[in-house]
Amino acid sequence: MKPLSPTDQLFLWLEKRQQPMHVGGLQLFSFPHDAPDDYVARLAEQLRQHTHVTPPFDRRLDTRLAQPVWVHDEHLDLEHHFRFEALPSPGRIRELLTFISAEHSHLMDRERPLWEFHLIEGLGERQFAVYIKVHHALVDGISAMRMIQRMLSTDPAQRNMPPIWDLPRRSDPDDCDDSGSSLWRNIAHLLGESGKQLSTVPAVARELLRTINSARKDPTYDSIFHAPPSVLNQKITGSRRFAAQSYGMERIKKVCQAFGVTVNDVVTTMCATALRTYLMNQDTLPQKPLIAMVPVSLRKDDSSEGNQVGVILANLYTDENDASERLRKIHQGIQEAKDRYAKMSSDEIINYTALTLAPAAFNFLTGMAPKWQTFNVVISNVPGPKETSYWNGAKLEGMYPVSIAMDRLALNMTLTSYNDQVEFGLIGCRRTLPSLQRMLDHLEDGLAELEQAAAL
Repeated sequence: MKPLSPTDQLFLWLEKRQQPMHVGGLQLFSFPHDAPDDYVARLAEQLRQHTHVTPPFDRRLDTRLAQPVWVHDEHLDLEHHFRFEALPSPGRIRELLTFISAEHSHLMDRERPLWEFHLIEGLGERQFAVYIKVHHALVDGISAMRMIQRMLSTDPAQRNMPPIWDLPRRSDPDDCDDSGSSLWRNIAHLLGESGKQLSTVPAVARELLRTINSARKDPTYDSIFHAPPSVLNQKITGSRRFAAQSYGMERIKKVCQAFGVTVNDVVTTMCATALRTYLMNQDTLPQKPLIAMVPVSLRKDDSSEGNQVGVILANLYTDENDASERLRKIHQGIQEAKDRYAKMSSDEIINYTALTLAPAAFNFLTGMAPKWQTFNVVISNVPGPKETSYWNGAKLEGMYPVSIAMDRLALNMTLTSYNDQVEFGLIGCRRTLPSLQRMLDHLEDGLAELEQAAAL
């Protein structure tokens, strides 16, 4: 038995029919060179033999003294969690994304462990797909990515590799979380370890006051605390639209070199341009610039320990016509936030973030302050494998994050890096944001505009 942390309980409280609180991932594979035509069916038969389920996938929800806890499921039915499915003809990427859109809209049964693994055949060009869906109360996005990476190998000759639910147990099986940052984890951290948190108050108060004073003098800062009303921030339905696309890392790095900015600056600007074009075409672009919640890396070394991620509120400058100027301003805004965090410890960064994002948390939990919109959209970057990866000889061609849309946050733009690619996964409410897939074209246009401005 393991009690749920306050953060993980939040994901259960937030869940409702129109607001499923699971995260997912789509992986696209190519057949091994020597594989027969029925390779995927044979793979499905092999996976069914993995009846041993390791933590956290063997856990289901229960209650003890009116508090939610994880308990081992003695009657886990693997057939419910592992599903072998085929796309309808003609089996294009369009049919695959439609399938993911529908599956990601469905709530999971809380009487069972909160995960699903879909093996999908029927794609053309000797390809297949895997869609993994896990409740956010069970794992977060970064820890899920790490589990998927443990399932993969850089050796194309390796075989008999287990699926994600049967990975070898680590020394501490309960340690399935990562030190990555999010709105909810920052606030839960602020509420816990009170003695430790009190020591951060002077530095946090000093930086918060400095930010507020800047907001009084600079309209750009002021917009960060008052994100404009937008169609992105309405109540949503339970129906989802998922769109995904890959972009070459080499193209993005050339833009970085031309303008002296980071990869995160460029992809954030691509998202800003896509949002601007999409909303202009819908005749719903606010006059004031949109604000995004963006996690940024603050790591200055090669270590993997400790929390060195800050969450910032980034002005997207969607009121700016010139793409290169938009990139320059976004870079400057993100750099100012990094400079602010450079003066602070990890705990101070977390608590500063929690305080600045507290109005957003209150709004999501209660809906009692709909006019106080702290940010309009989430733009998140989850690092993925740096080398070409394989699963039982099948080459991983792409991996696309499938995140969470919420009431008053109808769009989530998550991306991950893989090998020499940047993979975008957009999830949104189907009714609130019609023709969401067109935003993929606008992302391409945003990158092309920057290339043109840099004379590439």
